[in-house]
Amino acid sequence: MNRPATSDGRDDARPATPSRQREPRPAVGRLTVDQLREQVAAGRIDTVLLALPDLQGRLKGKRYGAQHFLDRLAAGDADMCAYVLATDVDMTPADGFALTSWATGYQDLRVAPAIETLRLTPWMPRSVLVLGDALDHDGAPVEVAPRRMLRRQLARLARHGLDVMAGLETEFVVYRGTYEQAAETGYQGLRPLTGENLDYALDHPPGADRFFRRLQTALAGAGLPVEAVKTESAPGQVEVTFPYGEALAACDGHLAFKHAVRTIGSRAGLAPTFMAAPETGVGSGLHLHLSLWRDDVSGMSGPDGTLSAPARHAIAGLLDVLPQLGVLYAPNINSYKRYAPGSFAPTTASWGHDNRTCAVRVVGHGDGRRLEVRVPGADANPYLALTAAVAAINHGIEQGLEPGPAETADAYREGTTPLPRTLHQAMIAFRHSPTVREALGADVVEHYAHLAQLELDHHHRTVTDAERRRWLARA
Repeated sequence: MNRPATSDGRDDARPATPSRQREPRPAVGRLTVDQLREQVAAGRIDTVLLALPDLQGRLKGKRYGAQHFLDRLAAGDADMCAYVLATDVDMTPADGFALTSWATGYQDLRVAPAIETLRLTPWMPRSVLVLGDALDHDGAPVEVAPRRMLRRQLARLARHGLDVMAGLETEFVVYRGTYEQAAETGYQGLRPLTGENLDYALDHPPGADRFFRRLQTALAGAGLPVEAVKTESAPGQVEVTFPYGEALAACDGHLAFKHAVRTIGSRAGLAPTFMAAPETGVGSGLHLHLSLWRDDVSGMSGPDGTLSAPARHAIAGLLDVLPQLGVLYAPNINSYKRYAPGSFAPTTASWGHDNRTCAVRVVGHGDGRRLEVRVPGADANPYLALTAAVAAINHGIEQGLEPGPAETADAYREGTTPLPRTLHQAMIAFRHSPTVREALGADVVEHYAHLAQLELDHHHRTVTDAERRRWLARA
């Protein structure tokens, strides 16, 4: 419809000024390169965090000027020392890795931005985050990189015409005071954010409510809206669940989520921890909710409503191989202190329908039917935990395994296959499993077995407060 013209030929309505016509709206959530370019031109973004997920599931990288990133890196790659993918939690340079060492001079690898992961980080003003993929100098993927490992297992599953949808549910404990204050006191006398069992509570103290609101708002602004936030039974313990989606993207989002938790917590004078067992008798898990799909149709149920053949094979594969993959989902000494009877953390390779004592819990109905893999702790690298689960699912499908009867009672009882009780047990099972070597490749197995050995060596020579309390006056 034509607007009426004034006597001098101009439209009656006032035209928008050129600056208003060009100015983009503030961005929310995920961004394309073109949208990033618009936000940089408008002065809203000045920093790009290019991060490579490391072996422990942390973001490692550099802060780049946003315009430099657009001009030089968005369609190219950056350099990063290869030891980021060959070091322990303390970032200690160590020999024994094939990827890099003192013998090879600690050379660089290339990091190619995965532009599809570009997102705002509202907890870091005027900044965006983009994850990168590790490449060698010939442009080939670095096989021990966690994102690469998960991609390989998902591609293997796709050869069977199946995709995995994943929803991650994680627990963590929040303490009062900063990380620096906790270190100054030798991590003694830590005070949880909440002082009692608030499982399923909706009457949260003001400090907890403020933290939850800030976290939810920041995550929504990053394109990571939460499904639910829930206080748990241990003092200061929180559970956050996310809607299900594509498996790799779920892990990408989980690293951004953990970064947000730590940053927002620190600015509020809090110290969140994702330790699997931050205190004796307290355990925090990372539960993997997984479902199989074929051509956008759930493949979890058969025509009669019972578990489909692929779902049964997947369960059987998980029960068969998870005991050999502990290095990937329980990566340090502390991880194994979470597994205890009556703890809601599994101790056996077991499965059941809506049975929280099992390692694999079948839950939901219709398109929402899924497997809840309950073995990973909150300290797990999500890419590696999902790699372990999907590798086990592939094994079960390819071998046509059947899971046996579901547990209908207490799966902590003796008689079923135990999960590893220590990191040493897990490392031995991982290193010497033909199934794991076939699934992951010998080089990957040796890389992560060596990482586990470094962790064991560190603790073998470290005297702890618990040892002094038990033995100083009695030995």
